[in-house]
Amino acid sequence: MKTRSAALVATLAAALAGVLAIAGPAQAMTDAGLADVVRQRLHGDRTGACMAVAVIEKDHVARTFQCARDGDVGRIGADTAFEIGSVSKTMTGALLAELIAQGKGSLDDTLASWLPEGTKVPDWQGQPILLRHVVTHTSGLPALPSRMEATATDPYAKLDEAVLLASLAEVKLRAAPGAKFEYSNFAMMLLSQAIARRAGTDFESLARRELFAPLGMSHAYINQPPTGVRVASGHASSGQVVPAWHFATDLAGVGGVRATLDDMVRYVQGGMGWIDVPVARALRKTHEPLTEQMGMNWMRTPIKGRTVLWHEGATGGFSSFVSLDPQRQRGVVILSDTSWTAIGGLGSLGMHLVDESLPLGGPRKAVAAEPALLQALVGEYRLQETMTMTLRQRDGRLFIQADGQGEFEMGHDDAGDFFPLAFDAVLRPQRRVDGSYGFTWMQSGAAIPATRVDHATSKAQSPSAAELAAYAGDYPLMPSFSLNVREQGGRLYAQATGQGAFPLDATAVDTFEAPAFGIEIVFRRDAAGKVESLELHQAGHVMRGVRQ
Repeated sequence: MKTRSAALVATLAAALAGVLAIAGPAQAMTDAGLADVVRQRLHGDRTGACMAVAVIEKDHVARTFQCARDGDVGRIGADTAFEIGSVSKTMTGALLAELIAQGKGSLDDTLASWLPEGTKVPDWQGQPILLRHVVTHTSGLPALPSRMEATATDPYAKLDEAVLLASLAEVKLRAAPGAKFEYSNFAMMLLSQAIARRAGTDFESLARRELFAPLGMSHAYINQPPTGVRVASGHASSGQVVPAWHFATDLAGVGGVRATLDDMVRYVQGGMGWIDVPVARALRKTHEPLTEQMGMNWMRTPIKGRTVLWHEGATGGFSSFVSLDPQRQRGVVILSDTSWTAIGGLGSLGMHLVDESLPLGGPRKAVAAEPALLQALVGEYRLQETMTMTLRQRDGRLFIQADGQGEFEMGHDDAGDFFPLAFDAVLRPQRRVDGSYGFTWMQSGAAIPATRVDHATSKAQSPSAAELAAYAGDYPLMPSFSLNVREQGGRLYAQATGQGAFPLDATAVDTFEAPAFGIEIVFRRDAAGKVESLELHQAGHVMRGVRQ
């Protein structure tokens, strides 16, 4: 289950790959062909992950069970139930759609009307939060409840309805509901509880009655495992076994469903309309666009002229990916017993299985870092102005130490990332145009930019709104792919074709960065001093665009 609001924001490199790829006719996938593709991506990966993968077509299902290390192949199988994390939210959307179809509500109902009488629910200048705002992550509610007593190993275990509603009473919205996308597990837990309340039963019983049983998802569950299920052990991306996550039953629509591969195959078949059951109508309803990017908890992404529905999920020890491609009549399911949140999730493999022209990627293998890189990274860094982290190198290895904590050794992989050997996180170095380094710290779904302290003190003074407006314009980087730059509220924003907007921070004259995405933008001026073009630097690549 992801807690970051950037779920919809792909890197520009991924967006570019989608624009350039040329669609061809979908070829029926065989078990052997699927196994080969997954093996190319997974075999030898330093995470040690195991995966259950299916490509679902109307008349055929290809399946494979693969592990990064051959000796681990018995770790999972057809009877293994995985935590599917935030993919559960799509099921919550289906249960809501079913209640609406039964005449028990509407997407235009206020959230307050579905909660216990007297619950204090925030609004924006009289504009209430509607259910449609909740299922499109535009409610304006924060990612997590303020009173949540989270632990690193089982963050939702102590959360109940009383804490949830008490936290809700403390929220002050910063914008009108519906104004912008902000991924909120808080809002989804409220919806999960509200659905159970409106249905007059607990959430697990409702899911079993309306969804699991009709679709034949015989091993899917939340807190009551059916007979014959083998519960998978979860792993961090560094390989160590981690505890399972637990949810109060009525809040579990946020990410608490567990399921086998065949359960999820049946779920996709139902969503594609290939199983004739009453809930299929509600499943189809969740696919309809409510915003440009969202159905009812389904992400909607354009891929070469068609729309693909998808959602990823992650808990402390698991990752998942599910997609439906109605125009190509293909679904994809990936369930992993390892959390890939810190290394970017399962999207690369998942989207390649959606469309084979999209890049697959390869396994991450541990390799030694170049001595020059280690030396360049050594120093003191500040993360979001709140924490200092020191990087040191000894005997060809990198070590990190945050304020008030012990020192940890880092490994290094051939994707260019450093990772702690003792816990799940990633340090992604980013080389600036001037040759200096910063990095992004990725942990628990968050991507936190880090800036070297001595570099931070030499930053250019923040430009005024008028100075920022001088950069505004459209910068075509290639046919059908452009970067729009604009000033808004005294800050500069960029937005690539088909992607969400992201803020840019000034680091020098005519130079801006978005550290969380590894992006640096350098604006170029003509002889008269007017901005005429830009260079976008990302992952060692440079793209240039002339302002229109």
